[in-house]
Amino acid sequence: VIWTLLVTVLGCASSLPVGEDSLCTAEELAKYSITFTGKWSQAAFPKQYPLYRPPAQWSSLLGVTHSSDYSMWKKNEYASNGVRDFAEKGEAWVLMKEIEEAGEKIQSVHGIFSAPAISSGTGQTFSELEVHPRHPLVSFVVRIVPSPDWFVGIDSLNLCEGDHWMEEVSVDLFPYDAGTDSGFTFSSPNFATIPQDTVTEITCSSPSHPANSFYYPKLKILPPIAQVTMVKIKKNQLGLPVSYLHLEAKSNEITDSVSETPLDCEVSQWSSWGLCRGVCRKTGTKIRTRFVLLQPANDGMPCPNLDEETACEPENCV
Repeated sequence: VIWTLLVTVLGCASSLPVGEDSLCTAEELAKYSITFTGKWSQAAFPKQYPLYRPPAQWSSLLGVTHSSDYSMWKKNEYASNGVRDFAEKGEAWVLMKEIEEAGEKIQSVHGIFSAPAISSGTGQTFSELEVHPRHPLVSFVVRIVPSPDWFVGIDSLNLCEGDHWMEEVSVDLFPYDAGTDSGFTFSSPNFATIPQDTVTEITCSSPSHPANSFYYPKLKILPPIAQVTMVKIKKNQLGLPVSYLHLEAKSNEITDSVSETPLDCEVSQWSSWGLCRGVCRKTGTKIRTRFVLLQPANDGMPCPNLDEETACEPENCV
């Protein structure tokens, strides 16, 4: 009911006069199908891949069509309270209120759209959206679950090209940090970032810390963790939109080929040397050990020896 009311309110608000902030001269309205595809597989992202409590998955998708007067989120700028709540906890209420207020005050929002959550790292979810010549931009967010405050999304993608709407657009998606929680790993406990940082893209080398779940220093760029495709819905002879969508999430293995990311073995520091064992006045041996921090995957560098032995002279002999 809340979704319906907000979409109705925002749809009415979008018909009010607004400033000329767009050069779009396309037909009055256009509808698109939107398909979000999760590509967060253990093969592509083997490091600390969440298998349980909870396993890798995606939150519901929350998006909006709008003019340039509104911004849901922007790289290198501070996340709003609504984006913070969504990125950290998957709670959409504050973000919905922010969108509603923008639609009422400055008529910058045309409509809201959403898609169901995906209960695994790979799978698809679907929805539809409507754009207007004065509101040709699309933004959305999807939370990475589990994570401290990580998400994927699009900021202000323009679907209008001069006098026509784009027929189809596909965008690879990469992880972002909302800048509100300081955790390094998918399962990090809540640890607020004070003062709040800006929204930043997570890369294979940034944050530059071995504990980071996306830290793959041998890669030049992370593989896409997700993808979104928007296709303009054509009309049949009766003028009705033709949609081939099944508006439900599908948690299944996607058919796209996914490159396997090599993951090298990681081991701890050596322990201290143990006691020297042997017969008095003869050469003895002592050993030190280390343990595996991260098992190798996808033909990554195998683990080295976990114990080391060296000669020594037994002490405290009588």
